[in-house]
Amino acid sequence: MGLRVPFSCSLASLKHFIPIVIVTFGLTFIFHSFAATPAVNKPHPKIVLISLDGATPPLLDRYFATGVLDKRKGLGFLQSQGLVAKQNQTITPSLTAPAHIAIGTGSTAARNDINANSFHLVASPFKQNISGFAAPIGGYSVGIDGPLDDHTQTAESLWIALRNNGKKVVAATFPGADGLDIKIPGLADSPIVQPASDRTVDYTVPFGAFGGVGARGFSFTAADFSDAASEIIQQLTTAGRSSFSPVKVTTLETIPASGSGSLTGGGGSYNLQVAAIDTSNDKAVNYDTLIIFDADRGIQPRASQPPATGSAYLKASDRTSSLFYFEGSTNKVGTSFYVTQLASDLSQVRLARYSANYIPRNQAVLADVDDANNNVGFWVPQPDFRIPERISSGFDDFPDLELEAIYQDQVRTFVDYQTRIALRAIARNSDADLVLTYIEQPDGSGHQFLITDPRQATDFRDPNSIANNQDREKIERYQKYLRSAYRAANTAVQQIIKAVGTNKRGRPNSNIIVVSDHGFAPFHTAVSLNNYLSSLGFDNTKVRAITSGPAVNIYINLQGREPDGTVSKAEYVTLQQQLVNALAKFTDTNPNYTAGSKSVAIFDKIYARPIPNDPSDRNFGLDTGEFIGQDSGDVFAIMRLGYNFDGTQTPVVQRLGDPASETPLLSVPNFYGAHGYDPELPEMSAIFYAAGPDIGTGTIKRVRNIDIAPTILRILGVQPAPTVEGDPVNLGRA
Repeated sequence: MGLRVPFSCSLASLKHFIPIVIVTFGLTFIFHSFAATPAVNKPHPKIVLISLDGATPPLLDRYFATGVLDKRKGLGFLQSQGLVAKQNQTITPSLTAPAHIAIGTGSTAARNDINANSFHLVASPFKQNISGFAAPIGGYSVGIDGPLDDHTQTAESLWIALRNNGKKVVAATFPGADGLDIKIPGLADSPIVQPASDRTVDYTVPFGAFGGVGARGFSFTAADFSDAASEIIQQLTTAGRSSFSPVKVTTLETIPASGSGSLTGGGGSYNLQVAAIDTSNDKAVNYDTLIIFDADRGIQPRASQPPATGSAYLKASDRTSSLFYFEGSTNKVGTSFYVTQLASDLSQVRLARYSANYIPRNQAVLADVDDANNNVGFWVPQPDFRIPERISSGFDDFPDLELEAIYQDQVRTFVDYQTRIALRAIARNSDADLVLTYIEQPDGSGHQFLITDPRQATDFRDPNSIANNQDREKIERYQKYLRSAYRAANTAVQQIIKAVGTNKRGRPNSNIIVVSDHGFAPFHTAVSLNNYLSSLGFDNTKVRAITSGPAVNIYINLQGREPDGTVSKAEYVTLQQQLVNALAKFTDTNPNYTAGSKSVAIFDKIYARPIPNDPSDRNFGLDTGEFIGQDSGDVFAIMRLGYNFDGTQTPVVQRLGDPASETPLLSVPNFYGAHGYDPELPEMSAIFYAAGPDIGTGTIKRVRNIDIAPTILRILGVQPAPTVEGDPVNLGRA
């Protein structure tokens, strides 16, 4: 747990610059005092907590040391004006949903009952899953010890205690604050097991949702285009546009009003077309701009009032996407378009439509959602791994560089959008006690571009592209993309610092705390656990594995627990031990991947749900432990570094040196970075930066993500809930 020694002396009364070094057990603080200055009168939040998903200390240290990141801005500024932790230990498992709920509750996954990004509630039918981002925080009664809605939670979001004590809380896309009523999936007439009131704060903007239409690539030649009709030319003129070559038009796609391929909460069908125009008055045919429009509405000028956008205008030389709002959509759905190739004679045209998205219009937070839509805009598409991995349709003939350009555009535009959501939340609530905000990068880029291991295939379709056959140019490109993601995230922090302002001593007016949820590590092998369990004869009606990254919850369909349970208690005991044994003996013997060892155990940690000595114990199948929560698997396990359940390709690409198989257990993955491993590993360390009126300066050896909530509560003078497991970080005084 680590020893927390209280800081016993105040520096506020010192009038001269005096460096002080205090060494405690496991903690080192270096503080500086400054002459007191008058407080700034401009309103600003007391605390702003920013989560940069997947940011890691080693990469940040390297980027600051090499000048990739400016030490005067963002995290560099916070480091110079406040505290930085050498290590911020995340939780088991080091996954996004569990780690963020741990940050928000001060409790581990086994206590807060959010044990993975996707898992099974044992009160659900056996085949049902739930998202870790929309599951009951702190658990619920499974109906054995009382009604489903009669339950004392084992963890509590910190905003509940704050609001109960009259504090004002704002959440801008922070996990767990979404205004949802949570029910049991698959259970008929399920009661609400966590009400929206527990997931709603004073200003709540939920994270966005998929709008029902996935990304798609389009390829055209000049033969696909025809001369535009006179009404389209008139629409173009009315929109204030002109072309120095004949306007050309082709059909893009039709998005139906209902059924497969339709928008979630759309406003009818959308007949999308693309017009090509020449804006260069050079007396030559030189098409340089594409306009995406709905044929039923015609070409529209750019709209200035969100969420409307008008038609999407794409100038090839701009190398940026253009937003497109689906007019009339009840969910306020939108997308973006990006042109990757536009030959001046239209002989080769490639463009991408990103996925459709919207902010969930949960009734409890509808006013805040509308505020975001009307002032910032609809939820813009986030970085989409399905495009560079060619999972989405239409991208097979796009060169790698074009797909990478698309992803980089999504990184830039989505971080900018999330930042503007946060700035809107702060502007609307400058008197907030706590602002919680979340930035998706650099996580997405870490998954996509982290090639640092010679065992990683730089061409995921070619198992030979490892070791000396790796593409060094591609590795360098990927390192550049990762640096760009960190710059984008750091810029977001800087913009928030600028919004709250600084005092005469140059420190932020608000206490700004920046953390990440986990670190990152490269992986080289995708693992099919279902193939492995099937090869050993496990019955998938009795045993089911749900994976998240390198972590897995394996459930046994226990009678009396799952509504459709079929496994007796006696068989449960046997199956659980068989599963533990099976995972323990799962090894990799391919010398191309075992780093000189004859055999490498694939699983690093294996935990079994405790079993009561008395089979008639009413808690049979419900007992918990340090790493097993109420809705964890009956066996929970984490793989060692280098292996990941995600990334299996269709069709499977077998690794170099593995025996041919129709159902391979191990294969070449189609992306490169992962998290979810043992949180004790240095690769999984998160970040911690803090500066502000209530924060000293210096270095902390180690904090934990479960310490963030009690630290915030202490600053605001609110007693933590009894369920909080973390300890306040000793911040000193500025």
